[in-house]
Amino acid sequence: MLTTIQGRVLGCLLEKERTTPDQYPLTLNALVLACNQSTSRDPVMHLVDHEVETVLAGLKSETLLRYVHPSHGRSVTRYRQVADEAWALDPPAAALVAVLLLRGPQTVAELRTRTERMHAFESPEAVETVLRELSLRGSVQLLDRQPGHKEPRWQQLLAEEAEPTSVPAGAVMFGGREAAGTVGGGMVAGSTAAGSTVAGTVAGSTVERLATLEARVARLEAALGDPLPDETGPATDGRDGAGVRTPMPAELAIESFGPER
Repeated sequence: MLTTIQGRVLGCLLEKERTTPDQYPLTLNALVLACNQSTSRDPVMHLVDHEVETVLAGLKSETLLRYVHPSHGRSVTRYRQVADEAWALDPPAAALVAVLLLRGPQTVAELRTRTERMHAFESPEAVETVLRELSLRGSVQLLDRQPGHKEPRWQQLLAEEAEPTSVPAGAVMFGGREAAGTVGGGMVAGSTAAGSTVAGTVAGSTVERLATLEARVARLEAALGDPLPDETGPATDGRDGAGVRTPMPAELAIESFGPER
């Protein structure tokens, strides 16, 4: 099975070959940009050139990719996938595999909509027919229907799946937003072709929440008219030097305790 990042690279090559044929095969720069797109990708990744180059070498050794060396006025090496040949994918199957590699498990309706630029399926039944053919070959599988969802999702089995970015029922929410976010800081969990472990972090979680908390503290200090004491300073309980309790600023009352009951 391919790693998550290998799956992302192959998915991008399968996609761009069909949606932007004039720019295909892709240069390294174009491929990195395709891998890091903020749209039509789940999760969003932040890969750098050398990481993608390592993956390309691994895919080439597995005969899933070929290098196109400079010729006819082109000055840089380009890359094209041959996974559709290796996996015997016809155009409808290649379109579905590409979207599954790029966006994770999806319903038949989602797949039909998201493959329109690569292959126009006449009906949901046409999509399901191809998926069932792929499942017989061990390329995809139908997942159990999730609680609260009307349709089950299909998942590819060619590459490792990234951690899901959707929040399951009952998951903790932060500030009204889902706790899960885009994958950043490098890559998602997995391994490169050389076998080294790839660490992943979830952007929009710890760092963003800390930044939000720091901004709130700064606003509260401004409202109080005096910086909050540090850990070594004297504790305060809202009283002034004479022992008289000072009124709590409106901003502090709202943010700390919510609306009055």
